Amino acid sequence: MHANLSTLVYIEDPATHKILMLHRVKKDHDVNHGKWIGVGGHFEADESPEECLLREVWEETGLTLKRWQFQGIVTFVSGDGVTEYMHLFTADDFSGTPHPCNEGVLKWVDKDQILNLNLWEGDRIFFRLILEDPAFFSLKLVYDGKGGLVEAVQDGHPLELFDVLDEDGQPTGIVRERGVCHRDGSLHGTVHIWILRRHHGKWQVLLQKRAACKDSNPGCYDISSAGHISAGDTPLPSAVREVGEELGLKLTASDLVEIGRHRAGFSSHFHGKPFVDQELSTVYLCTKAFDAADFNLQASEVESVKWFDFDEAASGIRDGRIPNCIYADEFDMVADALSARDFLK
Repeated sequence: MHANLSTLVYIEDPATHKILMLHRVKKDHDVNHGKWIGVGGHFEADESPEECLLREVWEETGLTLKRWQFQGIVTFVSGDGVTEYMHLFTADDFSGTPHPCNEGVLKWVDKDQILNLNLWEGDRIFFRLILEDPAFFSLKLVYDGKGGLVEAVQDGHPLELFDVLDEDGQPTGIVRERGVCHRDGSLHGTVHIWILRRHHGKWQVLLQKRAACKDSNPGCYDISSAGHISAGDTPLPSAVREVGEELGLKLTASDLVEIGRHRAGFSSHFHGKPFVDQELSTVYLCTKAFDAADFNLQASEVESVKWFDFDEAASGIRDGRIPNCIYADEFDMVADALSARDFLK
């Protein structure tokens, strides 16, 4: 294994809130060709991270940094035999005027537009982390040797990766981290499982109350069970897994009936962070009867579950008497599917 040491810095102009970015377009055989990156480079002999930072910024931009912050260590595993340990910084005080760079074209870019640039997928992750939390972090990024992200681990904990979809539900070939998808609104796949039972001759629907720590709609009632489809996975096994993880129920594929797909999206703020959700959900019904003793709830996802009369749930979801984050038209899908199968008779 060959290991490299490097630095990267995002320099912000505090007056304009723009970030100095480098568009790598001047070298044809540059591994970063066509990408937008921050400013930085590799260590020279006996340099400290800060010495490398200051030298690289001066060489590439002509700026002299006056204040900077060490944000984290990023371990890049390229997939082609090279591992790089990048020391990540931010800076917001400097002197000088940027000069032309032989690595690419320098440009001041609005901070909220950075994620719209042609970035490495791993760069999207650590830029998101810088935006959302000032705490020092360690991030490991594993690529497949062809530029595709296959694994991301923050502070020893794996991050979720999703396939970015086109509007027909087909993977685009881009694999993107969950937090980035929910920041820039990338379309991704989910599974929704509606669990129903007969009780005293009437249908009841199980709704879960989302845990207070959820990254969206904390404390709201939601579908019986729902979750994301991980990169490379397909809906049906994802649905079986999700019900098992969230509710502790052991289902098989034959317990689920697919009733269609639901396209939805919204934007809001939760826990002080922007949240943009664009998802294509494969929707399932499960009419297997379960009692309270059957559930073993995942505390990090589900605060509680409750059976609701189906008709009362329908009206409560629409008029807000049940605080919820359920799409009314998806609930209509469930009602139509039950009716079509003569379950409601």
